[in-house]
Amino acid sequence: MSTVALVLYALALIVLFGVRSWVQHLRTGSTGFKGISGTPADAGWWGGVLFVVAIVLGLAGPLLAVTGAVPADPHPFVAGTGLLMALVGFAATLAGQTGMGASWRIGVDRAERTELVTRGVFAVVRNPIFTAMALAQLGMVLLVPTWVSAAALVALVAAVELQVRAIEEPYLLHHHGARYADYAAHTGRFVPGVGRIRPARQAARRPDRGASPRG
Repeated sequence: MSTVALVLYALALIVLFGVRSWVQHLRTGSTGFKGISGTPADAGWWGGVLFVVAIVLGLAGPLLAVTGAVPADPHPFVAGTGLLMALVGFAATLAGQTGMGASWRIGVDRAERTELVTRGVFAVVRNPIFTAMALAQLGMVLLVPTWVSAAALVALVAAVELQVRAIEEPYLLHHHGARYADYAAHTGRFVPGVGRIRPARQAARRPDRGASPRG
């Protein structure tokens, strides 16, 4: 199962970042990559770094298991459940990216304004891509139960929390104002109905710099 996990993860990286960026470039003239901005004093910088760490650890987990450097011997039922979760998570991530259309980005350019996407799955949760990525990585942990895969999940969740709360929400509120405020007040952050932002809390937020795909 470790080999299956490695192949699946590698293909997911190629499709979700390589192919998706190529398609984005064909459609808009930009790959959508904005990079990691700011300094270690900025929450966005740490979010961007942790996201990269999560991707590297996510690939290293099954790779080390395949080579035997880190043992991984899950129960067949656990492994099967993990494989299903990973497949659903990666497919949902791609669907979310596609649903964002030209607005899809990896990173935040404070001077750039893109369309606020609230249709489709974005009408149910504000960050479905991040939710799907976390689901996929949780599936990888069950498929390849090693401390490396678990560390990748922890790094991913930390990166997502930093980026969404400290970077993307203030950025979207700054550019879309009342429309985003109303959207955030009625739509959950990562799961339906949970993480809705009250107007008073939104007014206190200020945009910052950082790097992450808008989930």
